[in-house]
Amino acid sequence: METQDLNNEYQHYSHSVGTLMLHLQWVTKYRLKMFKKEEQKNLVTACIRRAASLHGIKIIEIQVMPEHVHVAVQVALTLSPAKVLQILKGISARFFFLKNPKARLRYPKGNLWSKGKFAASLGFIQVDAAQEYIRKQAEHHQGNCGL
Repeated sequence: METQDLNNEYQHYSHSVGTLMLHLQWVTKYRLKMFKKEEQKNLVTACIRRAASLHGIKIIEIQVMPEHVHVAVQVALTLSPAKVLQILKGISARFFFLKNPKARLRYPKGNLWSKGKFAASLGFIQVDAAQEYIRKQAEHHQGNCGL
């Protein structure tokens, strides 16, 4: 779990002003618990962070659970929630398999993530609540199997 503070200011672009903050969630294909070990959890977190940095996506909060991921992000107004999810899921899976080739044995077609996804927009007021929710995922899911 890592956090980034926001300065509660709108972003200024050449032809627009505003900010888009999202709470995103997705699961592994077949809900396999790929990230039980700390090493795997750290690797996929780094892969998601790298995918985000390549596309100017600012990660506010991230929590990787054994079979799913919660992340709060801030993105440019030019990106849709679907595009952000496509970037984070697709590129992170590619990086994860490059760094961990044995994982391809479980996913021979290269699909680390399920097609399912969750996205909700956040405002400056709601982002604190979303960060707290994401931080508490480990204790929330202790002994629980579902989302």
